[in-house]
Amino acid sequence: MRLPRPHLNAVLRPRLPRTRAGQRRAVQALMLLCVLALLPATWVFTAADERLRTTADAPRTGVAVVFGAGLFRNGEPSIFLASRLDAAAELYREGRVEAVLVTGDNSSEHYDEPHAMRHYLTHRGVPDARIVSDFAGFDTWDSCVRAKKIFGVDRAILVSQGFHIRRAVALCQEAGIDAYGVGAADHHDAVWYYGATRELFAASKAALDVVFEPDPRFLGPKEPGVARALADAR
Repeated sequence: MRLPRPHLNAVLRPRLPRTRAGQRRAVQALMLLCVLALLPATWVFTAADERLRTTADAPRTGVAVVFGAGLFRNGEPSIFLASRLDAAAELYREGRVEAVLVTGDNSSEHYDEPHAMRHYLTHRGVPDARIVSDFAGFDTWDSCVRAKKIFGVDRAILVSQGFHIRRAVALCQEAGIDAYGVGAADHHDAVWYYGATRELFAASKAALDVVFEPDPRFLGPKEPGVARALADAR
């Protein structure tokens, strides 16, 4: 049966509290939801607060971990990924790290972030033998867990943009890595603003990853690449 229009409007219109006490409870509930929504982002921010460095004052450690950040259509690293790789190459040249673990998406034969990252680094002075590829770093949690469980990384400098580095440090710390973060150069374009906004929502996923500790999409057997790269350096 079709309702008369006045009745239909009454059904669709949200029912707001009419009493002052009811309105106060509604405002309090809304404020509580806002606080709960911001808790993950607050945790990410504070967890990494004492662990952010520059390429000049980063601690000397064995490994730098560089997170993928997209490729252009021609297969070259995006502007953001190139900035991360430039920072990693600088860490290597300054003797801050001895090996670089590049972790990214290789979900198809036509899209291979780690290969592009390796190619970029070798053209900037990092020896091929010092670069290790993780082809299943589909998100930050996967990359951190795989760095620890598959590649045996216990301590590392993480390289990413400022809008992402705090979450990377927080997650790798939770995955068991003594992690420090270096923020690569930022480019304040539309992609940067999208990434910065996305981090508010990504923080909630990060909190769930820490609570439930899911296995990466692909785990697989342990790989000796990092150990070999460090042995080659020494």
